[in-house]
Amino acid sequence: MSTAPSLAAKRPSTLRGGHLPKWAPWAIAAGSVALGIGVSAAAGLHSSVQWALIAAILHVLGTYVIAARVENRRQATDRVVTSLVWVAFLLAVVPLASLVWSTVQRGTKVLDVYFLTHSMGVIADSETGGGIYHAILGTLQQVGLATLIAAPVGVLTAIYLVEYGRGNLARAVTFFVDVMTGIPSIVAGLFILSLMLIFEMQPFGFAGSLALAILMMPVVVRSTEEMLKLVPNELREASLALGVPKWRTILKVVLPTSLGGITTGIMLSIARIAGETAPVLLLVFGSKFINANPFEGAQASLPLYIYQQYGSGEVTAYDRAWAASLTLIAFVMILNLVARGIARWKAPKTGR
Repeated sequence: MSTAPSLAAKRPSTLRGGHLPKWAPWAIAAGSVALGIGVSAAAGLHSSVQWALIAAILHVLGTYVIAARVENRRQATDRVVTSLVWVAFLLAVVPLASLVWSTVQRGTKVLDVYFLTHSMGVIADSETGGGIYHAILGTLQQVGLATLIAAPVGVLTAIYLVEYGRGNLARAVTFFVDVMTGIPSIVAGLFILSLMLIFEMQPFGFAGSLALAILMMPVVVRSTEEMLKLVPNELREASLALGVPKWRTILKVVLPTSLGGITTGIMLSIARIAGETAPVLLLVFGSKFINANPFEGAQASLPLYIYQQYGSGEVTAYDRAWAASLTLIAFVMILNLVARGIARWKAPKTGR
């Protein structure tokens, strides 16, 4: 009589093993935080960054040890990788959340309707009062003019590279776009400043717009180019097969299909230039008074206002600088929300 069936029945199954409960990762994380705080206190470390790093290391090690003993090494490796992803996520989010919280906490001290609707005028940096209306107006005009220059040029350049670009000219354009992507903002400001010195021109808002447009164009080109490449070639071929000219295919098929991504790219490029200080400092020079004409006279802007107020060293100026920073963050956030709304509104309709 064979004993093979009985031996097979007694053999432990490798597919059935221990499994950690669902609350185990949270328990390991809580224990790691507690141990991290304890180790930091015992070692005399007072920085929250230090105990957070110790807790993260203990969390990863603890996850592997516990999972390897209860489950198996394969599951332990999987859990360790998951833990590393969460740790990386927290390392990226915590500084951002801390920045936003600090800005909101300190910026709301003087942020009110009066602050948004009045300029500094004759108010000294050491005095209370004053506002950022002149800086908001300057930022809107300078960024708006830069967008009117850079967005059409960037989109048309991307259309050329994707739809028509062949040969040495396209390679040269791509090369210079790559170079301009990494250009420091101060270099763009110095370039426009040299032209102003040649023509003996005084600081004015539009000069800052030109420098900001130089910084904005490569971002628009790159983002638009990637969006156009995502449009399926079948759509282009179907339109051309119906006898539609190529320019009309681009206008009626390609651009509407990628409009959401293009709009998002333009808004991100606006957010990139909205906080630039160096070119504005060189070309616009700054002013405490309201100047609604960007083509004549010095003009203020929010980044320059923040720089000047914080550099004054006065407590009241610090409060105004934080309030202006919060306003700038809100401005960028509103731009992103508008971009998402336009992208959803103009997105191609799917389904029946």
